[in-house]
Amino acid sequence: MPFEKPPLFRSTAEFAAVAAFLLLILAARLWVAYGEYRGFTATPFYYTDALVLSQMTKTKQDRTFEVLKLRTTSGMEFYTAADQKSNLTGWLVRVRLEPDDSLSFTDYLGAPYIKATVRSIKEPRSSPQSTFSPMIDAQHEDPAIASFYRSIFLATALPYDLRERIASLGVSHLVALSGFHLGILWGVLFGVLHLLYRPMQQRYFPYRYSMIDLGFIAIAVLGLYVWSVGAPPSLVRSYAMLIVGWVALVSGIELLSFSLLWFTALLLLAFFPPLLVSIGFWLSVGGVYYIFLILRYSGGESLWRKLVIIPFGIYILMLPVVHSFFGTASLRQLASPFLSLLFAPFYPAAIAAHLIGYGDIFDGALRWLFGLKGAVREITTPLWRFYGYLLISLAAMRYRWAFIVTIFVALGFAGYVYGSLLFI
Repeated sequence: MPFEKPPLFRSTAEFAAVAAFLLLILAARLWVAYGEYRGFTATPFYYTDALVLSQMTKTKQDRTFEVLKLRTTSGMEFYTAADQKSNLTGWLVRVRLEPDDSLSFTDYLGAPYIKATVRSIKEPRSSPQSTFSPMIDAQHEDPAIASFYRSIFLATALPYDLRERIASLGVSHLVALSGFHLGILWGVLFGVLHLLYRPMQQRYFPYRYSMIDLGFIAIAVLGLYVWSVGAPPSLVRSYAMLIVGWVALVSGIELLSFSLLWFTALLLLAFFPPLLVSIGFWLSVGGVYYIFLILRYSGGESLWRKLVIIPFGIYILMLPVVHSFFGTASLRQLASPFLSLLFAPFYPAAIAAHLIGYGDIFDGALRWLFGLKGAVREITTPLWRFYGYLLISLAAMRYRWAFIVTIFVALGFAGYVYGSLLFI
């Protein structure tokens, strides 16, 4: 009988002590951030340099303007409107910020809208995006397809129209770089390195553990990748979770445990307090939580059955949660689990195709996919139902009956959402 892996914490009291310590750190960090917020809003205006992360054209009340997302030299990210017509993405600009007293602390922690004026355009900032974007663009005739690839490879922003079409397919999570992408890259890197490592290990150093050696190399390469694409918050938190998972794995600690998940979430919050107001962060934690629930109650099913159960199960169980924040509903979203399965082999294949100059190999299929049309509705989960669903979901950690109730509630909500679309 194989030995069971020990849990991260030996008792509930031990976990509570560590959680209390991390919450204390979070509280101290928030106190410091609140002081910075008070100083920021008390200043009528100030000047700073900022990097333009993305630029989108919007129309409101017959007026067309540009919405810029900027990151200041201090690391603060914010949105602002500008009349600038040329594309400034990747450029360093001098801006005058005019903080508003109505700016709340929670908005300040996130990426708020701040009134600002671009005073001067300084210089383009050299980055992997500016280096590799022309190479990607040259392999595609359709600008939308090129934009899609820039987004999944280099974390650049999507045009508004394409973003809406992708949201109607229910695959926004496949486009925004996250832990899913890092997981795929980790698997490919580890697999390729293992082919080279295994023969040498058997002959020269059979005492070495491949998970430590190759895992460290993969972590280093992925860290360089995260840094090179500008370290977007979604990717940084996913990279941190990947490191925690790898450390747990090589330490022999039980990996698929709720205590490890909550510890990782609290650790990230302690180091990155803005995650407290990040919807993406909580959705990613929710996704991992439901994966753990499925694995816990699906028993000793085969790997192939789990590959089918997990994507479909996650899609259904996350539906009430996602619709608490994003209301877009379309029958095309039913293809989301299938597309999630296909994305795993597609992503590394697309990277390889672009590296050898055949990046347009999937353009026809993508053009057809993004061109699909159908009825779209806005359906949101009321807050009281959302909180009730969360309570039942949390109870499912301990009680099987709660997990069964969670499944039936999620299936009922899915029936309501997609059944209503049939009568439009």
